[in-house]
Amino acid sequence: MTELTMRVRTARGYEETVGLVRASLGEAGFGVLTEIDIQATLKTKLDVDVEPQVILGACRPQLAHAAMQADPSIAALLPCNVVVRADGAGTVVEAFDPRAMTAMVPQSSAGLREIAADARTRLRGALETVENA
Repeated sequence: MTELTMRVRTARGYEETVGLVRASLGEAGFGVLTEIDIQATLKTKLDVDVEPQVILGACRPQLAHAAMQADPSIAALLPCNVVVRADGAGTVVEAFDPRAMTAMVPQSSAGLREIAADARTRLRGALETVENA
């Protein structure tokens, strides 16, 4: 089975890492379409305190469009979620692996697998930038 995520850890603080992730995603050609502040949401909805955590919905429009042309149902799995969370010992950055998307499509085409490979390479590079900064 394909791993669902790609992960790196950094000793940098949470806020600094969020900024670095945004910048590295931009360098890889992704924009951030959505942002969900998990800490704030859980505090508001459940009155619980958790470590800072955000889900960034990253999208490279060219890849998203090509993927939806190959299989319109893939839209249900977009955008590529990237999670940044404090964990006491630093910050973890985790991205949904696009290969896992194609594993969820019973008969994914070679074209869809190629698009996922491109997205994976770009996301992996963004994560490595954060890890090595």
